[in-house]
Amino acid sequence: MGGLLQRVLTAIVFVIVMVGGLFISEYSYFALFTLIAAGCLWEFYGLILAEHNGIGKGRRWIGTLLGLIPFWVTTSWYIGFLPTDLNPLIVGEALLLPLIFLAFIYEMSTHSEKPFANLAYIITGIVYVGIPFALLNLIAFYDNQYQPALVFGLLLLCWTNDTAAYFVGSKIGKTPLLPRISPKKTWEGSLGGAAITLLMAWALYQFADLDISLGYTMILGVIVIIFGSLGDLVESMLKRSVKVKDTGTLLPGHGGLLDRFDAFIFLIPFAVSYFLLVIA
Repeated sequence: MGGLLQRVLTAIVFVIVMVGGLFISEYSYFALFTLIAAGCLWEFYGLILAEHNGIGKGRRWIGTLLGLIPFWVTTSWYIGFLPTDLNPLIVGEALLLPLIFLAFIYEMSTHSEKPFANLAYIITGIVYVGIPFALLNLIAFYDNQYQPALVFGLLLLCWTNDTAAYFVGSKIGKTPLLPRISPKKTWEGSLGGAAITLLMAWALYQFADLDISLGYTMILGVIVIIFGSLGDLVESMLKRSVKVKDTGTLLPGHGGLLDRFDAFIFLIPFAVSYFLLVIA
Protein backbone atom coordinates (compact mmCIF):
# COMPACT_ATOMS: atom_id res chain seq x y z
CA MET A 1 0.00 0.00 0.00
CA GLY A 2 2.90 2.33 0.79
CA GLY A 3 4.27 1.94 -2.74
CA LEU A 4 0.86 2.55 -4.29
CA LEU A 5 0.29 5.64 -2.12
CA GLN A 6 3.68 7.00 -3.18
CA ARG A 7 2.82 6.45 -6.84
CA VAL A 8 -0.54 8.18 -6.43
CA LEU A 9 0.87 11.20 -4.59
CA THR A 10 3.65 11.59 -7.14
CA ALA A 11 1.11 11.33 -9.95
CA ILE A 12 -1.10 14.03 -8.40
CA VAL A 13 1.79 16.47 -8.05
CA PHE A 14 3.01 15.57 -11.55
CA VAL A 15 -0.39 16.25 -13.13
CA ILE A 16 -0.76 19.58 -11.27
CA VAL A 17 2.65 20.71 -12.57
CA MET A 18 1.82 19.59 -16.11
CA VAL A 19 -1.58 21.31 -16.15
CA GLY A 20 -0.13 24.52 -14.72
CA GLY A 21 2.78 24.56 -17.14
CA LEU A 22 0.55 23.91 -20.14
CA PHE A 23 -2.37 26.19 -19.42
CA ILE A 24 -0.79 29.26 -17.78
CA SER A 25 0.76 30.49 -21.03
CA GLU A 26 2.96 29.53 -23.95
CA TYR A 27 5.94 30.80 -21.94
CA SER A 28 5.28 28.38 -19.10
CA TYR A 29 4.91 25.66 -21.76
CA PHE A 30 8.36 26.62 -23.06
CA ALA A 31 9.86 26.42 -19.57
CA LEU A 32 8.05 23.19 -18.64
CA PHE A 33 9.02 21.24 -21.73
CA THR A 34 12.57 22.57 -21.68
CA LEU A 35 12.92 20.95 -18.25
CA ILE A 36 11.18 17.75 -19.37
CA ALA A 37 13.23 17.44 -22.57
CA ALA A 38 16.47 18.22 -20.71
CA GLY A 39 15.66 15.62 -18.05
CA CYS A 40 14.79 12.95 -20.61
CA LEU A 41 17.95 13.65 -22.61
CA TRP A 42 20.10 13.63 -19.47
CA GLU A 43 18.67 10.29 -18.37
CA PHE A 44 19.00 8.79 -21.85
CA TYR A 45 22.65 9.73 -22.13
CA GLY A 46 23.22 8.57 -18.58
CA LEU A 47 22.13 5.11 -19.68
CA ILE A 48 24.00 4.74 -22.95
CA LEU A 49 27.05 6.86 -22.08
CA ALA A 50 27.61 5.27 -18.68
CA GLU A 51 30.96 6.03 -17.07
CA HIS A 52 31.49 2.36 -16.24
CA ASN A 53 31.80 1.82 -19.99
CA GLY A 54 34.67 4.27 -20.03
CA ILE A 55 32.72 7.24 -21.41
CA GLY A 56 32.86 10.49 -19.45
CA LYS A 57 30.32 13.14 -18.49
CA GLY A 58 31.41 15.56 -21.20
CA ARG A 59 29.44 13.73 -23.86
CA ARG A 60 26.39 13.67 -21.59
CA TRP A 61 26.39 17.47 -21.42
CA ILE A 62 27.08 17.79 -25.15
CA GLY A 63 24.24 15.43 -26.08
CA THR A 64 21.76 17.11 -23.73
CA LEU A 65 22.50 20.62 -25.00
CA LEU A 66 22.46 19.56 -28.65
CA GLY A 67 19.21 17.68 -28.12
CA LEU A 68 17.51 20.80 -26.75
CA ILE A 69 18.36 23.01 -29.73
CA PRO A 70 15.51 21.85 -32.05
CA PHE A 71 12.91 22.46 -29.32
CA TRP A 72 14.40 25.80 -28.25
CA VAL A 73 14.55 27.15 -31.78
CA THR A 74 11.08 26.09 -32.91
CA THR A 75 9.38 27.20 -29.68
CA SER A 76 11.23 30.52 -29.72
CA TRP A 77 9.93 31.15 -33.24
CA TYR A 78 6.33 30.34 -32.30
CA ILE A 79 6.26 32.51 -29.16
CA GLY A 80 8.02 35.47 -30.75
CA PHE A 81 11.56 35.20 -29.38
CA LEU A 82 12.75 34.91 -33.00
CA PRO A 83 11.61 37.15 -35.89
CA THR A 84 8.69 35.52 -37.70
CA ASP A 85 10.32 36.08 -41.09
CA LEU A 86 13.05 33.61 -40.15
CA ASN A 87 12.51 29.95 -41.03
CA PRO A 88 12.94 27.97 -37.76
CA LEU A 89 14.08 24.87 -39.67
CA ILE A 90 16.89 26.81 -41.31
CA VAL A 91 17.87 28.46 -38.02
CA GLY A 92 17.83 25.11 -36.25
CA GLU A 93 19.99 23.48 -38.89
CA ALA A 94 22.39 26.45 -38.90
CA LEU A 95 22.89 26.02 -35.15
CA LEU A 96 22.68 22.25 -34.71
CA LEU A 97 24.79 20.93 -37.58
CA PRO A 98 27.95 22.99 -36.84
CA LEU A 99 27.71 22.05 -33.17
CA ILE A 100 27.36 18.36 -34.05
CA PHE A 101 30.53 18.68 -36.11
CA LEU A 102 32.23 20.31 -33.13
CA ALA A 103 31.43 17.08 -31.29
CA PHE A 104 33.63 15.32 -33.88
CA ILE A 105 36.46 17.64 -32.86
CA TYR A 106 35.74 16.92 -29.19
CA GLU A 107 36.17 13.20 -29.86
CA MET A 108 39.70 13.82 -31.17
CA SER A 109 40.63 15.25 -27.77
CA THR A 110 39.33 12.27 -25.77
CA HIS A 111 41.60 9.57 -27.23
CA SER A 112 38.62 7.21 -27.27
CA GLU A 113 39.02 3.89 -29.04
CA LYS A 114 35.50 4.17 -30.50
CA PRO A 115 34.93 7.85 -31.34
CA PHE A 116 32.33 7.26 -34.03
CA ALA A 117 30.35 4.92 -31.78
CA ASN A 118 30.27 7.73 -29.21
CA LEU A 119 29.08 10.20 -31.86
CA ALA A 120 26.39 7.73 -32.93
CA TYR A 121 25.13 7.58 -29.33
CA ILE A 122 24.92 11.39 -29.20
CA ILE A 123 23.07 11.64 -32.52
CA THR A 124 20.70 8.84 -31.50
CA GLY A 125 19.64 10.86 -28.45
CA ILE A 126 18.97 13.93 -30.60
CA VAL A 127 16.77 11.91 -32.96
CA TYR A 128 15.06 9.76 -30.32
CA VAL A 129 14.38 12.44 -27.69
CA GLY A 130 15.25 15.93 -28.92
CA ILE A 131 13.50 16.06 -32.29
CA PRO A 132 10.14 14.64 -31.08
CA PHE A 133 9.86 17.46 -28.53
CA ALA A 134 10.51 19.95 -31.33
CA LEU A 135 7.83 18.27 -33.46
CA LEU A 136 5.39 18.61 -30.57
CA ASN A 137 5.27 22.34 -31.35
CA LEU A 138 3.41 21.56 -34.58
CA ILE A 139 0.57 20.36 -32.35
CA ALA A 140 1.06 22.85 -29.51
CA PHE A 141 0.85 25.72 -32.01
CA TYR A 142 -1.55 24.07 -34.44
CA ASP A 143 -3.06 26.60 -36.87
CA ASN A 144 -0.53 29.15 -35.53
CA GLN A 145 -2.34 29.46 -32.20
CA TYR A 146 -1.23 28.10 -28.85
CA GLN A 147 -3.32 24.96 -28.23
CA PRO A 148 -2.60 23.63 -24.71
CA ALA A 149 -5.76 21.48 -24.76
CA LEU A 150 -4.43 19.49 -27.73
CA VAL A 151 -1.14 18.75 -25.98
CA PHE A 152 -2.86 17.87 -22.73
CA GLY A 153 -5.38 15.69 -24.56
CA LEU A 154 -2.55 13.77 -26.20
CA LEU A 155 -0.79 13.39 -22.86
CA LEU A 156 -4.01 12.28 -21.18
CA LEU A 157 -4.61 9.60 -23.80
CA CYS A 158 -1.04 8.40 -23.39
CA TRP A 159 -1.28 8.28 -19.58
CA THR A 160 -4.64 6.52 -19.80
CA ASN A 161 -3.26 3.83 -22.09
CA ASP A 162 -0.23 3.26 -19.87
CA THR A 163 -2.08 3.31 -16.54
CA ALA A 164 -5.06 1.24 -17.67
CA ALA A 165 -2.79 -1.38 -19.25
CA TYR A 166 -0.84 -1.60 -15.99
CA PHE A 167 -3.89 -2.07 -13.77
CA VAL A 168 -5.77 -4.42 -16.11
CA GLY A 169 -2.62 -6.47 -16.69
CA SER A 170 -1.87 -6.71 -12.96
CA LYS A 171 -5.39 -8.00 -12.30
CA ILE A 172 -6.13 -10.39 -15.15
CA GLY A 173 -2.99 -10.47 -17.30
CA LYS A 174 -1.82 -13.98 -18.15
CA THR A 175 -0.56 -13.96 -21.76
CA PRO A 176 2.89 -12.31 -22.16
CA LEU A 177 2.99 -9.64 -24.85
CA LEU A 178 6.72 -9.63 -25.59
CA PRO A 179 8.50 -11.49 -22.78
CA ARG A 180 11.96 -11.08 -24.29
CA ILE A 181 11.65 -7.29 -23.95
CA SER A 182 9.16 -6.75 -21.10
CA PRO A 183 8.14 -9.89 -19.18
CA LYS A 184 5.37 -8.20 -17.14
CA LYS A 185 3.39 -6.75 -20.07
CA THR A 186 0.46 -8.87 -21.20
CA TRP A 187 -2.01 -8.98 -24.08
CA GLU A 188 -4.87 -8.67 -21.61
CA GLY A 189 -3.38 -5.50 -20.16
CA SER A 190 -2.73 -4.03 -23.60
CA LEU A 191 -6.26 -4.75 -24.83
CA GLY A 192 -7.78 -3.39 -21.62
CA GLY A 193 -5.67 -0.26 -21.91
CA ALA A 194 -6.72 0.17 -25.54
CA ALA A 195 -10.42 -0.08 -24.71
CA ILE A 196 -10.21 2.45 -21.89
CA THR A 197 -8.09 4.79 -24.02
CA LEU A 198 -10.76 4.80 -26.74
CA LEU A 199 -13.35 5.66 -24.08
CA MET A 200 -11.13 8.51 -22.96
CA ALA A 201 -10.81 9.73 -26.56
CA TRP A 202 -14.62 9.82 -26.80
CA ALA A 203 -14.81 11.71 -23.48
CA LEU A 204 -12.23 14.23 -24.68
CA TYR A 205 -14.33 14.96 -27.74
CA GLN A 206 -17.45 15.38 -25.59
CA PHE A 207 -16.00 17.53 -22.82
CA ALA A 208 -12.79 19.16 -24.08
CA ASP A 209 -12.41 21.81 -26.74
CA LEU A 210 -9.91 20.06 -28.99
CA ASP A 211 -11.26 21.68 -32.18
CA ILE A 212 -11.18 18.38 -34.10
CA SER A 213 -14.00 15.99 -35.02
CA LEU A 214 -14.99 12.83 -33.14
CA GLY A 215 -13.59 10.63 -35.91
CA TYR A 216 -10.24 12.43 -35.87
CA THR A 217 -10.13 12.21 -32.06
CA MET A 218 -10.80 8.47 -32.08
CA ILE A 219 -8.09 7.88 -34.70
CA LEU A 220 -5.73 9.92 -32.54
CA GLY A 221 -6.59 7.53 -29.73
CA VAL A 222 -5.67 4.58 -31.95
CA ILE A 223 -2.33 6.23 -32.79
CA VAL A 224 -1.65 6.65 -29.08
CA ILE A 225 -2.57 3.01 -28.38
CA ILE A 226 -0.31 1.60 -31.11
CA PHE A 227 2.72 3.86 -31.02
CA GLY A 228 2.57 4.75 -27.34
CA SER A 229 2.63 1.04 -26.50
CA LEU A 230 5.51 0.48 -28.93
CA GLY A 231 7.38 3.41 -27.41
CA ASP A 232 7.06 1.85 -23.98
CA LEU A 233 8.50 -1.40 -25.35
CA VAL A 234 11.34 0.44 -27.06
CA GLU A 235 12.33 2.02 -23.76
CA SER A 236 12.06 -1.39 -22.07
CA MET A 237 14.45 -2.68 -24.73
CA LEU A 238 16.82 0.18 -23.92
CA LYS A 239 16.73 -0.47 -20.17
CA ARG A 240 17.14 -4.20 -20.65
CA SER A 241 20.17 -3.60 -22.89
CA VAL A 242 21.91 -1.63 -20.13
CA LYS A 243 20.50 -3.75 -17.31
CA VAL A 244 18.60 -1.10 -15.32
CA LYS A 245 15.07 -1.05 -13.92
CA ASP A 246 14.35 2.69 -14.19
CA THR A 247 15.91 5.55 -16.14
CA GLY A 248 16.12 7.71 -13.02
CA THR A 249 14.76 8.43 -9.55
CA LEU A 250 13.28 11.91 -9.98
CA LEU A 251 9.66 10.74 -9.64
CA PRO A 252 9.23 8.55 -6.53
CA GLY A 253 7.36 5.38 -7.36
CA HIS A 254 7.54 6.10 -11.09
CA GLY A 255 11.25 6.19 -11.90
CA GLY A 256 12.68 8.92 -14.09
CA LEU A 257 11.26 11.42 -16.56
CA LEU A 258 12.09 9.18 -19.49
CA ASP A 259 10.08 6.40 -17.82
CA ARG A 260 7.04 8.71 -17.81
CA PHE A 261 7.50 10.20 -21.28
CA ASP A 262 8.87 7.25 -23.26
CA ALA A 263 5.53 6.42 -24.88
CA PHE A 264 4.68 10.10 -25.47
CA ILE A 265 8.04 10.82 -27.12
CA PHE A 266 7.72 7.83 -29.44
CA LEU A 267 4.17 8.61 -30.60
CA ILE A 268 4.74 12.32 -31.27
CA PRO A 269 6.15 11.91 -34.84
CA PHE A 270 3.19 9.73 -35.81
CA ALA A 271 0.64 12.08 -34.24
CA VAL A 272 2.26 15.07 -35.96
CA SER A 273 2.22 13.31 -39.33
CA TYR A 274 -1.47 12.56 -38.79
CA PHE A 275 -2.18 16.23 -37.99
CA LEU A 276 -0.24 17.49 -41.02
CA LEU A 277 -1.39 14.94 -43.59
CA VAL A 278 -5.00 14.28 -42.53
CA ILE A 279 -6.41 16.88 -40.14
CA ALA A 280 -4.78 20.05 -41.46
